[in-house]
Amino acid sequence: MAFHYPNGRKFIPRKSDQSVRPQIKAGFSNRGKTLEDDLNETNSFYLAQGIAVVHKKPTPIQIVDVHYPKRSAAVIKEAYFKQASTTDYNGVYKGHHLDFEAKETQNTTSFPLKNFHEHQIVHMMNVTKQGGIAFVIIRFAVTDEIYLMNYPEIHFFWKRMQDGGRKSITKEEVEAESKRIPLGFQPRIDYIKVIDSILSK
Repeated sequence: MAFHYPNGRKFIPRKSDQSVRPQIKAGFSNRGKTLEDDLNETNSFYLAQGIAVVHKKPTPIQIVDVHYPKRSAAVIKEAYFKQASTTDYNGVYKGHHLDFEAKETQNTTSFPLKNFHEHQIVHMMNVTKQGGIAFVIIRFAVTDEIYLMNYPEIHFFWKRMQDGGRKSITKEEVEAESKRIPLGFQPRIDYIKVIDSILSK
């Protein structure tokens, strides 16, 4: 079955991290897992413990070619990934709407703003205007450092780029304008603790 991106380019699946390199365990760290894997485990823990209800939004797909080799079976031959108009995750915590993106970078000195789409920034702005909490969870993959940056700070750096400034956020700026989330066991990425600090302000 062939999948295509919104621009028509064919989707070629990459080998998983686990097939490219062995897993390395250092303390609680598990380098074989992606940020998405860890967040999904965290959200499952939150749900099971009655802490928060947060889910990953499915990527919308448009099917364009279906074959019916049997009356009882359909085979999808071609489909396109639609460009999502919002963010990766949303949910509710203590009556507050949560809406956030999860981004990883191999860069060790900065976080490239090209990782965002304009519509994602606009969506986070709209969520914030309605009283929701919009943010980004950033992972520096090489060092396995994870940070939560709230929307107002993201907006500052996005506007700086639009005004002709640098097209990335330096690592120092991420450290100064975000809250670091230490890796744990259960939950793996306890971002709700950072949300508590935001709500307490």
